[in-house]
Amino acid sequence: MSLISTPARRRATTAVLAAALLVPLAACSKSDDGEKKDAAGSGSSASAPAAPAANLTVLAASSLTDVFNTAKTVYEKTHPGTKITLSFAGSQELAAQVKQGAPADALVTADTKTMDGLKAETGDATIIAKNRLVIVAGKDNPYKIGALKDLADTKIKVVLAAPEVPVGKYSKQILDAQKIEVKPVSQEPNVRAVLSKVELGEADAGLVYKTDSIKSGDKVASVDIPDEQNVVASYPAAALKASKNAEATAAFLAWLSSPEGQRILQDAGFQKP
Repeated sequence: MSLISTPARRRATTAVLAAALLVPLAACSKSDDGEKKDAAGSGSSASAPAAPAANLTVLAASSLTDVFNTAKTVYEKTHPGTKITLSFAGSQELAAQVKQGAPADALVTADTKTMDGLKAETGDATIIAKNRLVIVAGKDNPYKIGALKDLADTKIKVVLAAPEVPVGKYSKQILDAQKIEVKPVSQEPNVRAVLSKVELGEADAGLVYKTDSIKSGDKVASVDIPDEQNVVASYPAAALKASKNAEATAAFLAWLSSPEGQRILQDAGFQKP
């Protein structure tokens, strides 16, 4: 038999129920605080995007065309507050645009020398990827080109990038190192123009980045250059000091070095930084 009277029992029951209700309320309060802290730190909350809302303009080397278009799609999907406009050209042309004050937020070149010449206009640069050169020949490689020395054959129409373009400088470097003299039928303003000439049959062979030959698929035949005869192209990325979206730009550049950004670059054939 219970020794607690009915009114006392009711008061005890009420107290227990009140205490039980306080537990989930406290948990909710803690959870809300956790989400706010997470939003401030990582931006996972729906009310706070992962990066500040901004419209970014990114100047990038021509050899990054395909992979950066993929990266843009992924980044905008996962960072809905950010919209990215991409502008591609040879690194030397992009450098000229920056020096002329073209409105942009970030720059990615295909060599460190070009970026180093823009220290007055950029913040600190970070290497986001590397690349190598390959020989591309016409479909099915009719001249049976198998090595750099074959490009010296005057019967073969070779196209190279202009020497002021990073891939043109790299091409000259490896040919000079092997003492191979090549007289190109044309010198193009960027690597994509070199590739296009070979794809269209306007040239028999050319030197391009490995990633460009991969993207071209079976439109060209690709011939690897041994490592000891090759060069490594580095891709530095930096924010422009004139950018009005410093925080959003920094977030995008950091993402390029993140596991997700690196996966996209390496899936396209780029090497680790």
